[in-house]
Order: sequence, then C-alpha cells, then structure tokens
Amino acid sequence: MTEELVFPEIEQTISSLDIDQISEDRKEVLNHLANYIRARITKKKAIALNFICTHNSRRSHLSQVWAQTLAHYIGIKNISCYSGGTEATAMFPVAAETLKNHGFLIAKLSDSSNPVYSIKYSANSHPSIGFSKTFDDDFNPKSNFAAIMTCSSADKGCPIVGGSDGRFPITFEDPKAFDNTPLQKEKYRERSLQIATEILYVMKQAAGLV
Repeated sequence: MTEELVFPEIEQTISSLDIDQISEDRKEVLNHLANYIRARITKKKAIALNFICTHNSRRSHLSQVWAQTLAHYIGIKNISCYSGGTEATAMFPVAAETLKNHGFLIAKLSDSSNPVYSIKYSANSHPSIGFSKTFDDDFNPKSNFAAIMTCSSADKGCPIVGGSDGRFPITFEDPKAFDNTPLQKEKYRERSLQIATEILYVMKQAAGLV
C-alpha cells in the first residue's frame, strides 16, 4: 500500500490550485525565493524558511504551513518552515479553522492567551507547530535561513533580520480586514488559497518542474 503524501482533502485542494493564474509580475517576485531554494537544493544544503509578519497571527502561519506541506508534496527534502512577527500576539483562531477546513489535522496543545497548535498534513508527517512568536524567538533559526516578509508593515518595520541569507518581500493582503463580518470565512479561505497557489509555484520552480 502506497503511503499518501497528504490527507485526501488537502490533495483535492492542491489539485485545484492553478499556478497559471499568477501574473508574470508576481512570478518575478516569487522567482527570487524559488532561486534561493533551488540553490540550496543544488548544494545539498538544508533549507530553512521563516515567514515574517507583524503579529505572526494569520498570513505568516498560513504561509509556514503551506510551504512545509507543498515542499513535502513536491518532493523537496531537508526543508523546515517557520514563522514569526515583529511582536508576538496569538495565532488567530480563524486561521487555524481555515487550515482545518482544507483538511489539515489541527490539535490545540495548550489553552492560553497564545495557544500552541499541532498542524499535520499527513498521518506520518511531523506536525508544523503554530503559535505566535517574534521572528528571532529561540524556536526559530538563527542563521542560514530565508526571511520572507508576508506583510508590507513587517517589511518596512523590520529592516534587518539578523542571521538571514536574505529577505524576500512576498506580501499578501490581510484577511483581518474582514474579521467579524459575513465575509470572514470566505476571505480567509481566499487568502489561504492564494498563498497556497503562489507557494506551489515557488516549490515547483525550485524543483525544476515549471
């Protein structure tokens, strides 16, 4: 029996993603990160990606989880994905709920003002760990990593990310604008799928598949 790469519902989501819808201008932005990952693969070096946003509550977590999942799905080995903020708050519950609705197995490991989540994409995978932290928290890598800025305010407010190999501004609109509105669920899903689509492109490009 062949081991499934990801849970079936996540597989369906990935299969629905259309990287051809990404504009050429956006691909130029994404290619910088893809080239970094490809260079690390070529040199047989470990790959560490740290997705950074102001509060480490929404976009950075979605990016971290999708990057870890899609790297595994594409077959990129020796990659570890992290997230952080310029300040620590909490992973917003709707971000976790959005991932759960995509088919991720979510477990809350602690119940506090900044809960810790276990997030699995397949039965035998090591879970991603989701909780809010600063980008330089001890949980995150200290050197030889890519700093990926997922929001413009973090990109402007965090001019130096010590120890990183480089910074990659790949920013996304904040779904927080739709919190407590009838569009909240739809807009979080929309943003999550955009992030997944663009990271799928990055991983395929890095692996030489597009």
